Amino acid sequence: MGLWEAHVVPRIVNVACGMKTIQPLRRRVCAGLAGDVLEIGFGSGLNIPFYPATVTRVAAVEPADLGWKLAAKRLADTGVPVRRSGLDGQSLPFADNTYDTALSTWTMCTIPDVAAALTEVRRVLKPGGTLHFVEHGLAPDEPVRQWQRRLEPVQKRLFGGCHLARPIAELITEAGFTIAELDVFYEPGAPKPFSAMSLGTAQAH
Repeated sequence: MGLWEAHVVPRIVNVACGMKTIQPLRRRVCAGLAGDVLEIGFGSGLNIPFYPATVTRVAAVEPADLGWKLAAKRLADTGVPVRRSGLDGQSLPFADNTYDTALSTWTMCTIPDVAAALTEVRRVLKPGGTLHFVEHGLAPDEPVRQWQRRLEPVQKRLFGGCHLARPIAELITEAGFTIAELDVFYEPGAPKPFSAMSLGTAQAH
């Protein structure tokens, strides 16, 4: 991880993904989390205030040391036990069938091998366990997709390898999940190439 990715990108993400306009999406995606939760791409802990009372504990997978440091106040303010438990979503240090639910928020865009990471998440979820996700990715409209492809090289350089045009639902199903709920939409007030969202749940089997 270079200096830009280690020391600048986590600060940008902390601010950009911490905006109040995004909070309703965090509340929606966290609803229904329960038991032992695996969160990949924990970042600076922006989901912590939205964990429901049904969450027993959280294993936080986060590669950036700065992201974990930025989470300090949120960690201190929550009653949910949260432990930094891994650095790489592509290789999770957990036994099979360990977690009840999993959470991914604006994470799949940056993982180099997202297929491997999703396969790992499915492996460590208990049979019938649920992945909750909200991600930006491939737009539903072809004209917007064309702009995404034009802008993606710059996006990747500036934002730690962030892809604009990954097909989120397709990636999840190819990893062996069954989509249970899916809402595809553009986030209001944001440029469409950057705001095509997929929010839903998928079941491991």
